[in-house]
Amino acid sequence: MMGLWIVLGIGAIIIIWYISTNNKLVALKNNRENAFADIDVQLKQRHDLIPQLIPTVKGYMDHEKEVLTRITEARSNALKANSINDKIVAENELNSAMGAFNIQVEAYPDLKASSNFMQLQNEISDIENKLAAVRRYFNSATKELNTAIESIPSNIVANMKNMTPQPMFDLGVTQRQEMDKAPEIKF
Repeated sequence: MMGLWIVLGIGAIIIIWYISTNNKLVALKNNRENAFADIDVQLKQRHDLIPQLIPTVKGYMDHEKEVLTRITEARSNALKANSINDKIVAENELNSAMGAFNIQVEAYPDLKASSNFMQLQNEISDIENKLAAVRRYFNSATKELNTAIESIPSNIVANMKNMTPQPMFDLGVTQRQEMDKAPEIKF
């Protein structure tokens, strides 16, 4: 009789541990998805601004159509992305295109003096700052989830649920290469 109570007690402990660990993993997964929803809000604002930016800049940059086309295509790809991982890849492409655009703008002093352009540039800068903040939060949520997925003993439950480590929202290869270059300083 005593052996039965011990077996039932151990069984109850295992069930309680499983439920607790499962709930923690679900909460972490939902937290990561919520963090990406915050990124989506900022990306939507950014995507809404790009169509306003293109016509404003087009008159100044007629011969730089390749940069504008790249931004438009990257935006379109980003809007079509469905999964979080696809969106990360598409947004890294758009970030790269926007970086190339910012470099091109430096060649047009009249454009930089345009009040419409300056207003759009300020709005984009504000959104980029907000994006940086929500990306940090997303990466923090992803790190917490990945740690739980890979840590013992919660990895047992994660494996049972086919949960795998998820990618961070990073700079991407192209932007990382640009960041590795020394900045040009002109006076």
